[in-house]
Order: sequence, then C-alpha cells, then structure tokens
Amino acid sequence: MIEVSKTDLEGVLLIKPTSFEDHRGEYAELYNKELYKARGIGVDFVEDDISTAYRGVLKGVHGDTATWKLISCLHGKFYLVVINYDEGSKDFGKWRSFVLSDSNKHQVLVPPKHGNGHLCLSEKSIFHYKQSSYYDPSRQFTVRWNDPRFNMWWPIKDPILSQRDENGDFL
Repeated sequence: MIEVSKTDLEGVLLIKPTSFEDHRGEYAELYNKELYKARGIGVDFVEDDISTAYRGVLKGVHGDTATWKLISCLHGKFYLVVINYDEGSKDFGKWRSFVLSDSNKHQVLVPPKHGNGHLCLSEKSIFHYKQSSYYDPSRQFTVRWNDPRFNMWWPIKDPILSQRDENGDFL
C-alpha cells in the first residue's frame, strides 16, 4: 500500500509506502508499477541511480527539461528541496522542502523542469532515484543552493559543495 499526497508544487507528490516490521526486521515495497499507476502515477521509469553523501554535504540543485524522478532515502536521513524551474510557469521559483529517511520511507515525485537538491543530515545517507529518461547533460540545469532569487531555506550555513554546485554552473 502507498499513500499519495499532492503538495503545493504542481506535479510534485509526497508518497508514503507502508512497511511491515517484526522481531526479524522490516519489509517495505518501494515501487510497484501497477500500484503506482492505480494512484495516478503512470511514469515509465528507465533508470535507477544512487548517490551517497556524508553529513554536511549538499548536492544540487539540479534538474532537466524532460525527466521525472522518484526520490527516496535508502539509508540515513537528508533534507530535500524541490524547486519549480519552469520559467513559463506561474509557480516559477516556488520551492518546497521534505525530510526523507530510511525510517520514514517517504518518497517524492519530481516532474520535469523542477530542480532538486539534498543535504545529508546523518553521518551518511544513500539517495536513491528512479528516472524516466536517460541522463542527458544537454538538458541539465543547476541552481545555486543559496540563489537569492529563490530564498531557499537550508538547515546549514556552510555546506560541503562540488565545484558545479558552488558556482551554479553545469560542468
């Protein structure tokens, strides 16, 4: 079972899979195409990726013009920001944050023309995402994590960044 909730960003959904726990451990189904389709999520995912990070590392904000992403946390905990980066949208620049962890198992569905970035809040986190298209650098964009146009709030003042994220450029 899954619970699907709309957010205040058009097309961005918060998904809460249910899990089963007993004295042996825990079980959760993270994706079932038919179950998601029955809840109105008919995205055809073609690629799965993971990214690890350590406490204080901020990755993103990245996105592209064509790809849907289904984001989850396999290990640890991270703070996720999703921003509407569609300049033709009335909601351009609007953003929303979420906390995803291995314990809450929440997922966030991110549509094309939206960027996402995450900050590792635990000692180590594993960021998992399913993508609806194969990686294509020609469609990529990067938004600086502290771009004053958007006033995104992050629970850190001095994160550890890549050169791409520091400069806000696609390299």
